[in-house]
Amino acid sequence: MEAIQAKMRDVHAKAKQLRRSGIVPCSIYGAGLEESLSIQVSSSDARQLKRTKRTGSLVDVLVEKKRYHALIKDLDYNNLNDEIVHISFQSLEKGKKANGVADIILLNKDKVQGVLEQIQMQIPHAAEPEYLLDTVTVDLENCSVGTVITVGDIPEFQNDNIELHTDPGNIVFRISDKKRATTQLTGVPDLTE
Repeated sequence: MEAIQAKMRDVHAKAKQLRRSGIVPCSIYGAGLEESLSIQVSSSDARQLKRTKRTGSLVDVLVEKKRYHALIKDLDYNNLNDEIVHISFQSLEKGKKANGVADIILLNKDKVQGVLEQIQMQIPHAAEPEYLLDTVTVDLENCSVGTVITVGDIPEFQNDNIELHTDPGNIVFRISDKKRATTQLTGVPDLTE
């Protein structure tokens, strides 16, 4: 788990002014906290966090010599201004389950001979902090036409420490042959062959 430095934020300071001065307003809420904490991080640290982590990633937030084990719950980004608007962290407690999502990353898509159809991009689940997943990688290099992979087929989700919030029988992706895929997409058989 990586760490990010933060400082307590003046709740009366306007968020827009903070962002103009290179500061991103943030908050920590959740388990073990009497009330939510208003914090701030430098925009350079926030950008580094955005480059290396994603929603659902675990991170330690260091605030005034105190370490909060947290999950990135939301990173609000304004594409027009290329600006991180706000980051929300959920504080985690050892031994208590938290909800998260794991992004499905498919490797070697270019080696697939048929038509790849990814149906699920994320898998919601709950686990104690040490078992939470932010990404799951599936290598497609040896997958042939006709391959269908469900949530339950992915080894990381066969762990008793992870409670799925979706049906293990849900299809994550499938590979169809090109002729069948054309018929499925258009409803009209491909008569060119």
